[in-house]
Amino acid sequence: MRKKIPINSINDMAIYGLVVDKVSGNARTAVKNAIVRGIHRDNYYGFWFMKEGAVKIMVDFKTHQIKAPAMFCVMPGQVHEGISIKNVAGWFVAANVNMIPDHVRAVFEESLVPVSPVSLNEKQATWLSHCAALLQETYANELASGKDKTDLLRPLLNAYTTMVSSIFTQHIQPEKVEESRAFQLTRQFRILVRQQFKTVKSPSAYARQLNISAGYLTEIVKNVSGYSVSYWIQQEIMTEAKRLLFYTELTIKEIAHELGYSDHAYFSRLFTTLAESSASIFRQKSRK
Repeated sequence: MRKKIPINSINDMAIYGLVVDKVSGNARTAVKNAIVRGIHRDNYYGFWFMKEGAVKIMVDFKTHQIKAPAMFCVMPGQVHEGISIKNVAGWFVAANVNMIPDHVRAVFEESLVPVSPVSLNEKQATWLSHCAALLQETYANELASGKDKTDLLRPLLNAYTTMVSSIFTQHIQPEKVEESRAFQLTRQFRILVRQQFKTVKSPSAYARQLNISAGYLTEIVKNVSGYSVSYWIQQEIMTEAKRLLFYTELTIKEIAHELGYSDHAYFSRLFTTLAESSASIFRQKSRK
């Protein structure tokens, strides 16, 4: 019985903490095997750029039907499973978290909307193709040379991932606007919640870390995101709870403990209230 969701490490398949794979037609490449390898998490960022073909993938309970030209990103820790891949051509880039520039990570990790696949126009697809091809060629040359260095790879990776994050930003926010302090604080709050939701569940505790009052945090998060502080904390808890219920055989008591609840009965009541279904019924129905 599975007690944990498998975690794929980039160290198992990469040199320099980076993989750049050109995908062509129906060839069985490493990335295609990765897409259909089954339910898992990754400890790295995965960026897909599809020039041709179609992919069906499930990420955190949401199924995406993706048709080229398109790009999508799977972030570290997200539970996902490739369902199908058909006649795909393009590039796959997997990179260790410390290889990704801070400004790129901020776009994906601090987003106030779900990170979803993005359809590309001709100009964007051409733009990404040129950069991806150069990155892949340089990566292949570095592997062939046997040199353990990333002097050339890092700037190219920075350029490529910056392009990807720029396109994603344009997709969710077509017009560039100056971020207010409230927006910045809301982003910082979301980061803290993702990092600490298992141990910190009090809105006032997050407010203290941001050096603002709980009342002000409540006000700005509601105004910026449309949802309450408690909603965002509970969202992280519920997403991880559903992952563990669906993909592992941990008992509800063990899941409660994993999520930082010493009182599993309280956790069960909370889950039932938020999911409108008990944890046991959710597990049964989701596996049918």
